[in-house]
Amino acid sequence: MNLRVRATLSMIGVFLLLPALGGTARAASAGDVVEALPTTVYLAPGKLLEVPVKAWHLRYRSTSATGEPNVVSGTLLVPGSSYSHGTRPIVGYAVGTHGLGDQCAPSAAMAGGTEAELAIMSLMLLKGWAVAVTDYEGLGTPGDHTYMAGLSQGHAVLDSIRAAARVPEANLSGAAPVVVMGYSQGGSSAAWAAQLQPSYAPELRLKGVAAGGVPADLRAVADHLDGTPDFGLAAAAGIGMNAAYPDLHLEKYLTSEGAALFGDARDDCVSDLRAKFGGRRLAELTTADVTNLPAWRARLAENRLGGSAPRVPLFLYHAKGDELIPYEVGRTLRREYCARGVNVLWTALPVGSHVLGAVEGAPLAVAWLATRVAGLPAISNC
Repeated sequence: MNLRVRATLSMIGVFLLLPALGGTARAASAGDVVEALPTTVYLAPGKLLEVPVKAWHLRYRSTSATGEPNVVSGTLLVPGSSYSHGTRPIVGYAVGTHGLGDQCAPSAAMAGGTEAELAIMSLMLLKGWAVAVTDYEGLGTPGDHTYMAGLSQGHAVLDSIRAAARVPEANLSGAAPVVVMGYSQGGSSAAWAAQLQPSYAPELRLKGVAAGGVPADLRAVADHLDGTPDFGLAAAAGIGMNAAYPDLHLEKYLTSEGAALFGDARDDCVSDLRAKFGGRRLAELTTADVTNLPAWRARLAENRLGGSAPRVPLFLYHAKGDELIPYEVGRTLRREYCARGVNVLWTALPVGSHVLGAVEGAPLAVAWLATRVAGLPAISNC
């Protein structure tokens, strides 16, 4: 077969594969579904207490912190009953810290019956809303989890919503009303989704965002955790930021002990991180003041929330006795958003721990999101 015939046959094959959309193929874009496999979700280990929803394990296209295309995994949950109030809303639900290893991913936890935040998701499923739960970049897909890289996390949340509407069997609409919710790491992710949405996903009909226990300033949180039993969370953030930004070169500044500890932690879940790093200080494990290096200062500033104004109302909540994310970090974010004219409803929770803040704040947040879905006016207490 001569080269001209081969070329002709190749061109015919290409045109036969093109979708009938004006005769041209659509380029892959953020939010496109790579794979959607039916799955089953459980409330208890041992495949007990199956959650009565239709569920899919997703892989979908998204965008890294540096603007590169990537693929992220997640889970889509859709109530089995019909929705009688118009178009079924879609929630982008951002989970709190699970860890760095793929086995810690929310999708794995839901399939294994160990996902504690399913109790919060159930509050929304009972309202008939679809819930899209991202695993975030590198948590359930190849590569290191870019833990606490806000730009990556915000993209992953917004694209999980896009992907949900592109799963044909889910019967969801790209014009559905959308809300976003998250706490802790998820609170950061939700707030980043709110900030990024106007430029990154303007087509989404975002109605409101609820974000609790938000680690808005990573440097302030890292300083607070240094030397505490929860220093492992700060160490994980260092690993995550280093994964998101190759220019940071964390490995250059680690002692031999630090290199061993940080290397071993790259596939750990939360309990292991706490056990390995509890009570340690960053200065003990590094050869330089890492967070004050120019490259680190720039990336940490880039991932500090509050620098731009979301266009939708926000519900921000924070426990007064939060031992992980200082209460003042949350108050500062509120002040900065209010100064930028954002409609913020702030709630200070009179509880004494980070976990209790999640438990006490979740019903308030879901109730507030329901008012956004219903189209009621949003009240600010700026």
